[in-house]
Amino acid sequence: MPGRPDCSHPAPMAGNASPTVERHLAEWATVLHSRLVERRRNDAAAGNLRPGPLERLVEELVDEDAALLGDGVREELCRRILREAVGLGRLEILFEDPSVEEVLVNGPDSVFVGRHGRIEPSGVVFESEEQLRDAIERVLAPLGRRVDESSPMVDARLADGSRINVVLPPLAVDGPMLTIRRFTAVRPGPDALVAAGTIDPAQLVQLELAVRNRLTILISGGTGAGKTTLLNALSSFIGPDERTVTIEDAAELRLAHEHVVRLETRPSGVEGAEPVTIRDLLRNALRMRPDRILIGEVRGPEALDLLTALNTGHSGALSTIHANSPEDALVRLETLALMADVGLPHEAIARQVRSAVDYVVQIERDAEGRRRVTAIAEAK
Repeated sequence: MPGRPDCSHPAPMAGNASPTVERHLAEWATVLHSRLVERRRNDAAAGNLRPGPLERLVEELVDEDAALLGDGVREELCRRILREAVGLGRLEILFEDPSVEEVLVNGPDSVFVGRHGRIEPSGVVFESEEQLRDAIERVLAPLGRRVDESSPMVDARLADGSRINVVLPPLAVDGPMLTIRRFTAVRPGPDALVAAGTIDPAQLVQLELAVRNRLTILISGGTGAGKTTLLNALSSFIGPDERTVTIEDAAELRLAHEHVVRLETRPSGVEGAEPVTIRDLLRNALRMRPDRILIGEVRGPEALDLLTALNTGHSGALSTIHANSPEDALVRLETLALMADVGLPHEAIARQVRSAVDYVVQIERDAEGRRRVTAIAEAK
């Protein structure tokens, strides 16, 4: 009998197999994974679950059922079975590609990826809706989150900071929908954004002076335009002796400062706890002696609390907002502040906005996926 396969390293032939061999490998991995699940279910029912890492059980299964195959094929089978048994299953292979920024699952047989701002088919499919649901449940379980027909939507953050959103039927008509916006541990700095053409040197100098002079900057743009990346880069101009408090729905900012306090919201339904909103965290942050406040995105009634803070001595804040132009960004900020429903007239809110915000930076993503700053407008 050939030696035990090594599950800890990809097989040499992985990624180089012909379409026919690839299809057979996928089918065999699915069958062996089903046998693994059945064996563990039977062992659990009989009270005979054996201790030890899952890798050892997979190695034994491959030894028994695929002993006549070559070492390389058996190692690849071992790796694929483990991929099906833990984590995101068949999506794991997509995350081995560092160029993948987003994974978009529109059902078991429709999986796309985002690379360099453009969306393209991934070539990955799930065998069934059940297999896709199993992968979703495995990734949510360590987060203490659940999703089912009674609660068919969930938004969460993975351990590496990536954002995950799930929508199940009946809300999702064509099967479970999974959206993952990948987190990159290293955010590009100002020089990297200049090199990429996202911002030109003159614009960067203007914004650097604005940050150092404690002016308030609102970064406006659409989804995926690069607002958070630009916010993170501009934060590098904050003085090292300043205490900075970041407030986000999902902690994505990575500031290169020693004195940073990171706050993150808590949705409802997490172990039965009450939700904690951006507005709650912003109100608390004002009691934490902040020199700077960075809000990942203003999207609700917390806009009024932010305006109040900015107009009462907490200048120099940085935040993002969804809007199509600097003018639209200011109008949206006014609208969000009115959602606080405290009875202030629109004229009073508008005056607060013009008094609080100094610059609005518009960033956009073009048809080719390139991100660039298109305008820096004074709000006064």
